[in-house]
Amino acid sequence: MSLPHRHSHVTRCSIVAVLCSLMTMFAAAAAHAQNVTATPAAVAALGDLRLPSPARTSQGQAPATTPPPSVYDRIWRFAEWYRNDKARVIQRVQFTGRYQHDYALVDSDQGDHDEWNIRRFRLGGRVTMFRTFLFHAEVELNPQERDPFYVRFTDFYLQWSRNPRLVLTGGKQAVQFTSEGATSSRELLTVDRSNLANNIWFGQEYMPGFSVSGRVAPWVYRAGVYSSGAMNREFGEFNGGVFTLALLGYDFGPKLGLREALVTGNYLYQQEDPNNTFTRQLRHILSVHTRFDDSKWGLRTDVSKATGYLGQSDLWSVMAMPFLNVTPKFQLVGRYTIVKSDGNNGVRLTTYESRVVPGRGDRFDEFYAGANYYFYAHRLKLQTGIEWAEMKDNANDGGAYSGVAWTSGIRVGW
Repeated sequence: MSLPHRHSHVTRCSIVAVLCSLMTMFAAAAAHAQNVTATPAAVAALGDLRLPSPARTSQGQAPATTPPPSVYDRIWRFAEWYRNDKARVIQRVQFTGRYQHDYALVDSDQGDHDEWNIRRFRLGGRVTMFRTFLFHAEVELNPQERDPFYVRFTDFYLQWSRNPRLVLTGGKQAVQFTSEGATSSRELLTVDRSNLANNIWFGQEYMPGFSVSGRVAPWVYRAGVYSSGAMNREFGEFNGGVFTLALLGYDFGPKLGLREALVTGNYLYQQEDPNNTFTRQLRHILSVHTRFDDSKWGLRTDVSKATGYLGQSDLWSVMAMPFLNVTPKFQLVGRYTIVKSDGNNGVRLTTYESRVVPGRGDRFDEFYAGANYYFYAHRLKLQTGIEWAEMKDNANDGGAYSGVAWTSGIRVGW
């Protein structure tokens, strides 16, 4: 998801300054951690509160026995500000955030482009209260620009749960549908989401609403109603329609002898309204996606169909993403994506390719090959990938694209 009003380039000096600041912060945290006592459970940094899934404990490997705290464990203790399980009111306070930095190079028939880009920079906190409530607030910042430095609130919600079977959430929260749309940006296996997510999922991931979700093994479920009115940096204007989302999944892993074999279907219905700018102009969205994970290999797939309104053509898309865990830290990933619209100019290009060709087409094909190195699971990793892509434009009005893009990035989460 690209951020608005972003400069295309940033000087290498600013890159070095940011990285040095991060290293200084980590070093200070490590020094402080020598005087802090915490349990192994308190050390782990939490991801977004997505549907519980065993696949989210690592980059694809089966969980192992808890080892002694590593240097990364000691560093990441800086995110645990307070914990007292016996306290009546506040049991835990956590500092949350993510820092993601990209270098992208595009070489296409239509032109070339390269840039250094602070892809995502978010800061916030989680507070656990009364043992059943969790308050989470997080903002997105843009250090590359003075205006707007503050981009938006991502999360701002209150959640209630006694156990994973029933979770109630109200406020601005992540709307989770399609395979990669239901995956936090911290835990993507590719540098960025596919063009299926870019076109059929809502690029503005966080929207105000109410949802109920949970896991009753082997079933997972989610249902919610959200506002899709005019977008602003906080909760929107509530002047448009609403959309509803229903999701149901079943994990066949135990029956197939796999760590995970989750098959999920989701359906979204949105009221048509010209003021709906939090969302894409899509009325019905149906998606069936799978997650297969074993200790050495895995596969993610998605088949999605959407009907448009107010000039947006109907869309269908298929995505397949196999991966291979070469070692516990090194992973190879491939991906094929096709996105097709029933009419002209219904398909958008991905983030960096759209810097070269801002127009739209009617069919997009992509092959992606990448590699990931996990220093500390998804909390600290390097990702790189090459994408061969082509966009056809039957209208011949500036949406055609054919080229190769290389993107590499560092991902830090806490």
